[in-house]
Amino acid sequence: MLRKSYPYYLANEPQSPNQDLEVRDKFSGEVATRVPLADAAAIDQAIGHAVEAAQPMREMAAYERQQVLQHCVDRFTERSEELAHALCVEAGKPIKDAQGEVGRLIDTFRIAAEESVRIYGEVMPMDIAPRARGYSGQWKRVPIGPCSFISPFNFPLNLAAHKIAPALAVGCPFVLKPASLTPIGAIIIGEVLAETDLPKGAFSILPARRDGSELFTVDERIKLLSFTGSPGVGWMLKGQAGKKKVVLELGGNAAVIVDHDADLDDATDRIVFGAFYQSGQSCIGVQRILIHEDVYDALKEKLVAKTRVLKMGDPKDPDTFIGPMISEKEATRLDGWVRSAVAAGAKLLCGGNRDGAMLEATLLEGVDASQDVVCEEAFGPVAVLSRFSDFEDALASVNASKFGLQAGIFTRDLYKAQRAWDVLEVGGVVIGDVPSWRVDHMPYGGVKDSGLGREGIRFAMEDMSEIRLLVVRTPS
Repeated sequence: MLRKSYPYYLANEPQSPNQDLEVRDKFSGEVATRVPLADAAAIDQAIGHAVEAAQPMREMAAYERQQVLQHCVDRFTERSEELAHALCVEAGKPIKDAQGEVGRLIDTFRIAAEESVRIYGEVMPMDIAPRARGYSGQWKRVPIGPCSFISPFNFPLNLAAHKIAPALAVGCPFVLKPASLTPIGAIIIGEVLAETDLPKGAFSILPARRDGSELFTVDERIKLLSFTGSPGVGWMLKGQAGKKKVVLELGGNAAVIVDHDADLDDATDRIVFGAFYQSGQSCIGVQRILIHEDVYDALKEKLVAKTRVLKMGDPKDPDTFIGPMISEKEATRLDGWVRSAVAAGAKLLCGGNRDGAMLEATLLEGVDASQDVVCEEAFGPVAVLSRFSDFEDALASVNASKFGLQAGIFTRDLYKAQRAWDVLEVGGVVIGDVPSWRVDHMPYGGVKDSGLGREGIRFAMEDMSEIRLLVVRTPS
C-alpha cells in the first residue's frame, strides 16, 4: 500500500508544506496518496542550494560518488516490491512491466556507479607546427554545474534515473520536476538519496504545476536543462532556456520494417510486444508496421490473432498486458484518431473500443498518410499496417516522418541491414527486433522533432560535463 502522503525533497530534506497534489490510482480513479506542490519560492530556494552545492559536489572523490550510487542500487533492490507497486498504482502500468522498470532503474544506477570512476581525459601533442615547439597539452572533464531535470509520466522511475544517476556520477547538483501525474517513484528515489552523505543542496525533487515551474527552464544559474516529454513542450522550453545547454528526449512514431525473409512468428511476438506493452505509452513503441507484400497477409493474420488475445484490465493482475492509459483524456484523444482514420477509409482489423481510460489494443490498415494516427505520435495501444514491395521505398516511408527516434528492421540480409543504418534518419536502428528495444547504457535519443542529445549513462555524463584544457610551455 502507498502511504497516505509523501513529502517532497528540498536541498536533501523532506518537506511537507502542503498536500495539494492528488495522485490517483490510474485504474480505479481513486486518490491513492498526496504530495506537496512546490511554489516558485521553493524552486528558487532549491536552485540556490544547488549553486552552493556545486563546489562540494565537484570536490567529491570518484569513490565517494560511486558509494552514493551503489547505496542506491542496494536500497532499490531491497525496496523493489514497494517501487513496483507504487509504479503500478500511480502510472497504471501492468505489474510485470512495473517490475521490469524497477529492474532497469537498478541497472541504470549500477551502470552509473561503474562509470563514475571512469571519467577520463587525454594527453594531446601540441607541437603540430614550429611555433608550438615546447608546448604540451592535456584535457579533462569537469562537472558542468547545477542541472535542471524534467521527467515524464510513462517511465517515472527509469527516465528520472537517466537524469539523476549520470548527474551524481559526474558530480552535478540537480533539481528535478517529476511528472505531476506520477511523482511517487521520484520521491522514493529522493528518500534513498537522503540516506547518503551528499552535500546539502545536491538534490531537490519538487513536484510542481507546469505554469508555476518556469524557473526550471529560465533560471540563469542552471547550466543544463534535460527534458523528456512531448515535442511541443520540449521545443518551447528550448526557446526559453537562454544560454544553458539543453538536452531534449521527445516523441516519436516509430516504424518497423518486416522484409520477406523474416521469421514471421518471431516478428509477430516482438511487434505485438513493441506496439502494446504498457498500453503503447512509449515514445519508441511500434506505431507503423511496414510489411513486404509477399508476407503481408500471413503476418497480418498472425498479428491480429495475437493482439486479440491480449488481456486488458487491472494492472495489479499479473496476467494483465493492457492496462489503462494515463488518463481518460488521452484515451479519448487516441480513440478519436482511430475513428477519424476509419471514417477516412481505413479498415479496423481489431480493437477500437474504449471504456474510460481503457483503450483496446488496436490494429488498422489502409490508413491515409495524412491521418494523425500515422503522422503524429499515438502514444497509446494503436498501430498501423501497410505493405511495400521495394526495400528502398520502405526506408523512404520510415523517413517520411517529422520524428526520428528509433526504427526496427526484420531482415536476414546483411546488406539491407547496413543500408538501413546508413539511410534511416533516426537515432538508432535495431536489426531483428522492434524499435522499442533499449538497454540503459547505450546512446539513446533522436533527430528531427524527436529531440537533441543522447541519454545512456556515459553519453549523458558527457553532456553534464565540460572539457577543460591545460597547456604547459617548457621554455627552451
